[in-house]
Amino acid sequence: RHDPRNHSMRARPIIVTTLTAALLLTACGSDGSDSGNSGNKNSGSSGHSEGKDTGSSACTIGDVEIQVGPANTAPAAGDTGNVPVTLTNRGAACTLEGFPAVSLSADGTTATVPEDRTAEPQRLTLAEDGTASFTLTYVRGKEEDARSLAATSLRIGLPGADDSRDFEWSYGPVQGRRDASDPDASVTAFQQAGD
Repeated sequence: RHDPRNHSMRARPIIVTTLTAALLLTACGSDGSDSGNSGNKNSGSSGHSEGKDTGSSACTIGDVEIQVGPANTAPAAGDTGNVPVTLTNRGAACTLEGFPAVSLSADGTTATVPEDRTAEPQRLTLAEDGTASFTLTYVRGKEEDARSLAATSLRIGLPGADDSRDFEWSYGPVQGRRDASDPDASVTAFQQAGD
């Protein structure tokens, strides 16, 4: 009278429903920064369709409008300044993950700005007209100091792409840690901007 196959068929929908509910609760309660069981929803290479960003390609600089500033300029040597950068997606939905590639240039010298690792990078999906931002923080150097980079140009690139865009740097020389090619500066990961 008791057919184990019937029991298995009855149990399967309950298990699937329970798993689905658990996944929904995990998605609601996670901020995306955990690297544990919620990793699949942040993975664009996964075959699962758990995150809203699945299937989106990486943002390209040709489809992104970039605004540098307005900056909180360091007023004097030794002071710290902040330069916010806002990106607006003008193409199809795309993703940003990690850090921008940022460098400063002056008279043939190019210095890469290191990443600020104090915050966990997030994977962001930008819909058309969606915005994200990052901040470049720097210490102002002394004029005519060999250890300062008298920067005139800021170069910005996006993760996973070789192309970049140049912008004028008008925020004063940047102090070097060891020398002008090692700037006392950092750049944050991408963060969601606006709604």
